[in-house]
Amino acid sequence: MAGLRLHWTRHELHTAQPFGIARWTHSSYPRTFVSFVQDGLTGRGEAAPNAYYGETDATVRAVAPLLSEALTDPWNWQGLHAGLTRRTAHHHPSVKCALEMAALEWCALAANVPVWRLLGLSPTPIPETSYTVSLAELPEMERQAREAVQRGHTILKVKLGTPHDQAIVEILRAAAPDAALRVDANAAWTRHEARRMLDVLGAVDVELLEQPLAAEDLDGHADLRRLARMPIIADESLHYVSDVPKLAEAFDGVNLKTAKLGGPLQALHALRTARALGLSVMLGCMIESSLGIAGAAHLAGLADWVDLDGALLLEDDPFTGLDWQAGHLTRPTAAGWGVVES
Repeated sequence: MAGLRLHWTRHELHTAQPFGIARWTHSSYPRTFVSFVQDGLTGRGEAAPNAYYGETDATVRAVAPLLSEALTDPWNWQGLHAGLTRRTAHHHPSVKCALEMAALEWCALAANVPVWRLLGLSPTPIPETSYTVSLAELPEMERQAREAVQRGHTILKVKLGTPHDQAIVEILRAAAPDAALRVDANAAWTRHEARRMLDVLGAVDVELLEQPLAAEDLDGHADLRRLARMPIIADESLHYVSDVPKLAEAFDGVNLKTAKLGGPLQALHALRTARALGLSVMLGCMIESSLGIAGAAHLAGLADWVDLDGALLLEDDPFTGLDWQAGHLTRPTAAGWGVVES
């Protein structure tokens, strides 16, 4: 192979409206894109850092040149993962994700197939994605819910973690009486708050509850799971593929994100581990462009629940190509990730 080149470019993504969770509210999201060029083919990936998992825009820019040294043979996926792990004591998952994505797309383009087919996955339909109602003042959250339903979304993911959580879910249920509601507290509740909210969530027919307690409180989650009438899903408690086994006694399922696990191959490994342990699987995302979302979309037919709306929340997505009909995403059929620069 000849002519190997790696290019990193930074891009500032902006949400159409401020996006809030229990820990913060932002409108601007710095993202770094990598292009792996070899033999006339270009594989691409996206780094979507999240400070909760120990990454920032600055750490991405600092470590990207070091980790780039691991990508020499795009077909050597095991060697790439080992090389990335060996080059730094810290995880830097989103940079690893970008490089793994670039290698996978290059190989898929060389084989002239979409990435999901390169990985030997079946062409099963993708479950409908949820659309996130982010934390804001109550009238704003009600507006978000009504407008999402008007656009055709039938599954709403509601961010909680405030003193007004009961009012939020009751108002949103009234605003969207026919929508499925999924709730994400982003690790903001105490055990007492979580137990009290179980009855509230049950009364408005919430489908599932994501990460109600602090990430390290596995005993608390296990206790809550025994009381809950809905599945309890881990997100912040899961940083590495190796975390999955220890979560099996505390949760009913796991939320897998390529940017926090280190790439699509790592998410696929975590997914298969979760299945072996009897856990359900959600495929989730950060605020990402359609390129980053594509990295998970090619795996999404394997999931029970899908939360891949990150690009739908943007006002300036630099990529197009994913076929959305409200929350319904059609499996990509073009070679590689199936997205192009807009």
